[in-house]
Amino acid sequence: METTDAGLSRRDALVAAAVACVEEYGPHVGMAQIAERAGVPRPHVYRIIASKDELDAEVARIAAEQFLARVRPAVAQPASIWAVAHGSISSAVSWAAEHPQLYRFIAARQHARAASGPRQGRGRFLDLLVQSSLEYVRRAGREIDTVPDAVLAGIMGLIDASIIWWLDHHDESQDQLVTRLARQVTLIERDLLAQLGITVDEYTVLGAP
Repeated sequence: METTDAGLSRRDALVAAAVACVEEYGPHVGMAQIAERAGVPRPHVYRIIASKDELDAEVARIAAEQFLARVRPAVAQPASIWAVAHGSISSAVSWAAEHPQLYRFIAARQHARAASGPRQGRGRFLDLLVQSSLEYVRRAGREIDTVPDAVLAGIMGLIDASIIWWLDHHDESQDQLVTRLARQVTLIERDLLAQLGITVDEYTVLGAP
């Protein structure tokens, strides 16, 4: 693979073209369309990037960064379990509505690589989301290092399945989807806390004395 400055510039152009093609044509867009969009002769593609999987990984990284930038502000502030869940899910659904094919792309890629753990890429916001509820644990004088991967995987599966179904069918309004998902995620978080012997009100502000 070329490693000159010109090669790196062509690589950036190829990745940008791949992101644009996924947005336009969907997750299964072919390398020929991507190369054409980038203005790269098809036989030269693998001089610029090692493989289609490497290109897909770059697309997923960029999309996940955009997604996380949208949802992080709703998670990283003192609020109730309900407010954090509703705010972050509202941001997630809004981003998915604007970038439906990219959402499908990163969802499919993440689930295909589930063995690497649900905290990778886009899924990091779930760690923040569930960890925010554990402020109650710290206030109760208890310690917990992390949230079980199974909990994160379950929440991510619930959110992905609901958002993708909604993108395909639009059988409820965006506000209805957000409210339903926020209610379901809040119930899961409260159950997680209940297993630690902590009963909470979903409207109590996290971090309040």
